[in-house]
Amino acid sequence: MKQLTGLDASFLWMESPTSFGHVSSLVVYERPDDDFSPYDAFRDQLESRLHLLEPFRRKLVQVPLGLDRPYWLNDPDFDLDFHVRHIAIPAPGDMEQLSAQVARIISRPCDRSRPLWEAYVMEGLEGGDFAILTKVHHATIDGASGVELLTTILDSSPEGDEIAADPGTWRPGSAPSDAELIGRSMLNLVQQPGRFARVSFRAMRQVAEVTRNAGLSRMIDQTRQQLPRELGGPRRAEHDPGPRVTAPPTPFNKSISPHRRLAMRSAPLADIKALKGALGATVNDVVMAVVAGALRTYLDKHDALPEQPLRAMVPVSIRTGAEDDPWTNRVSSIFANLPTHLEDPLERVAAVSMSMSAAKEQFDLGPAEAIVDMAQFALPAVAAQASQVASQLRMGDRTNAPVNVVISHVPGPRQPLYMGGAQMKHFYPVSTIAEGVGLNVTVQSYLDTLDFGLVADRDLVPDLDDLLDLHLAEIDVLFDAAGLER
Repeated sequence: MKQLTGLDASFLWMESPTSFGHVSSLVVYERPDDDFSPYDAFRDQLESRLHLLEPFRRKLVQVPLGLDRPYWLNDPDFDLDFHVRHIAIPAPGDMEQLSAQVARIISRPCDRSRPLWEAYVMEGLEGGDFAILTKVHHATIDGASGVELLTTILDSSPEGDEIAADPGTWRPGSAPSDAELIGRSMLNLVQQPGRFARVSFRAMRQVAEVTRNAGLSRMIDQTRQQLPRELGGPRRAEHDPGPRVTAPPTPFNKSISPHRRLAMRSAPLADIKALKGALGATVNDVVMAVVAGALRTYLDKHDALPEQPLRAMVPVSIRTGAEDDPWTNRVSSIFANLPTHLEDPLERVAAVSMSMSAAKEQFDLGPAEAIVDMAQFALPAVAAQASQVASQLRMGDRTNAPVNVVISHVPGPRQPLYMGGAQMKHFYPVSTIAEGVGLNVTVQSYLDTLDFGLVADRDLVPDLDDLLDLHLAEIDVLFDAAGLER
C-alpha cells in the first residue's frame, strides 16, 4: 500500500456533485485496414503492459471518518473489461458528434470503488478513423505523467515494441482493516508537527537561497537552534499574502453544473513557431496571446468585455525527472494577466510576454516544491466538505473567482506513435473545470500539430465551437499584424 500525497489527494477533495477530478485525452487513429479491430487491438495492448501501468491497477482505500489521506492498493478484483468500453459514433461521425459523446462521458465521475480510469474505443468516425478516449483521475497523474502513460501504452513503430514479461512485480493487494488504517492515521498525526516544521523550514531555506539573502539564512539557522529537536528545528515564518486578487466577472465565471461541452480543432505547430520567431516570443507566449485575442473578441460580441485584463491560471510542472515515483502529481501554478483589454494584437503578444515573465519570476522566488508538500497537512474530511459546501451554496455566483480561465500548454510526443499498427493522428486534451471557473483551454502538441481542446460548462458557454473558431482565427490575425505570409 502507498499513501497518496497531499497534492494527489486534493484532486479527490475538490470533487462535488458538479466538479470532477478526472482529466482525459482523446487520441484519433488512422485505421490501417478494413479488417482491423480497434477494440481488440487496444485491449490486447493494455493487457500486455498492465505490469508497467501502475495507475491502471490500483484502487483507493479510504481511511475511516476521513482521518487521513487515502492509500493506493493493487486491486485484488481488477477487471480489465470493466474499464475498456466499446461504442460507436452515429453517421456521419464528424467532429461535432464525437465531441458531444465525449462531453457526456466526462460529465460523470469515476467509480471510486475501482481503479480511477476508463477507456472508450470509439468507431464510426468519418474517413474510417477511430478514437480512444482515456479518462484518468487527476489524483493519480498530472499532465507530464499522462504523456508518459500514453507513450508506455503505445508503440514507437507499426510493427510494435518488444515488451518484457511481467517479472512478478504486480501482485494483488490485501485490503487492511479499519483498525489498521486508524492506527496508521494516529501515527501520522503524532509525527505531523515535526513534518510540518521541516517542510516550513525547507520553504524558508529555498527562499533564502533563491534571493541570496544571507541575513535570512542566518536568521533561519538561529531560530532552528532554539526549537525542540522533535519539531525539526525551525519555526514557521509569518507570511503576508498581500492584497487579495480577484478576477473580473465574465459569463463563464459562475457556478457550474455537472454538464460539459467540448470543442476540438487543430493548427499547424509551424504557424505558432513562425509567429514565435517573428515576434521574439515563446511558443507559450503565442498560445496565451491567441487565447487572449479569442476571449477578447468573444466577450466583446457578448457585450461582456471587462475594462481590466482577465486573469489566467497556468499549470506548471515542477517535475525534475529524478522522482522516485513517476505516477504522482508534481505540478504547481502561476497566475498571469491576460491582456484582453488591449486592442492591438501585437501589443497583446508583448503584454503576455511581460506578464508571463513577471509571473515566472514570482514563481521562481517561491518555494514551489515545499508549497506543494504543504498540501499533506490538510484534514481530508474538512477539505472534502469544503468543496461540497461551495457547490451547494453556489459560491461561483456569490463571489468573484481568483482567475477567469485555466490555460495549459502540454508538449506532447515528438515522434509518431502507434497502437496495434494504427498510427496516431491527433492528441486532443480534454481537461476539467471547477466551481466559478467554467472554461478551460488546453493545447497539446504532437509531431507537427497543435491540438486544441476547450472544455466548458454546458450552460455557461453554449457556443463553445464558436469560441474555438475564434482561437484559430486569431492565428490569422497575428499573421496579418506581423506582416507574415502563411
